[in-house]
Amino acid sequence: MIDLYSWPTPNGHKVHIMLEETGLDYRVHGVDIAKGDQFEPDFLKLSPNNKIPAILDHDGPGGKPISLFESGAILIYLAEKTGSELLPSDPAKRYETLQWLMFQMGGLGPMLGQAHHFRKYAPETVEYGINRYTNEATRLYGVMDKRLGEAEYLAGSYSIADIACLPWIRSYKDQGQDLDRYPNLKRWFLTIKERLAVRRGLAVLEESTRKTPYNDEELKRLFNVERK
Repeated sequence: MIDLYSWPTPNGHKVHIMLEETGLDYRVHGVDIAKGDQFEPDFLKLSPNNKIPAILDHDGPGGKPISLFESGAILIYLAEKTGSELLPSDPAKRYETLQWLMFQMGGLGPMLGQAHHFRKYAPETVEYGINRYTNEATRLYGVMDKRLGEAEYLAGSYSIADIACLPWIRSYKDQGQDLDRYPNLKRWFLTIKERLAVRRGLAVLEESTRKTPYNDEELKRLFNVERK
């Protein structure tokens, strides 16, 4: 059994989808990041960077419990635990997959997150920030669109790289993007989001998805920025 500590965000959804794809048994523990649950001592023992998601696998390597934070590391762990070809065993294909996973972890996620922040949550309008990160989102969408014109999926076959990227693309409007400008990316997006495991993963903690604006106190917890 795996204990999953998460919230319905792009990084959380990566691991939700992966757990559904692998068919592993898991229990969900909601970590309400607007209320500050991520700063609770028990959670910090699992995730010292106070970020979701984190997992506690009671049947880890050698049958001993193991906890992990950082969504990319969790995806790799779950793939290896199950022997899943979502992280191919062939060395060339494996590194093809890992490079696109790192593309998401080091570029796509952080840059789209900043675009989302400056366009929607910043305490004041900062045109430089809006333009800087919207333009970078546009560039990254173009990189993906070009790649997906060459291959059906980012690493050739469906993999943890696709699982990592998909949740971030769901908020394309908040990043100032129009999927019709990226036909290959749009084809990929529409195909993957209809997978049964993806639909189940995106439904995890769905009832907790925020439908009203955050107040100033919640925004400070989320972004450590005082509202003026």
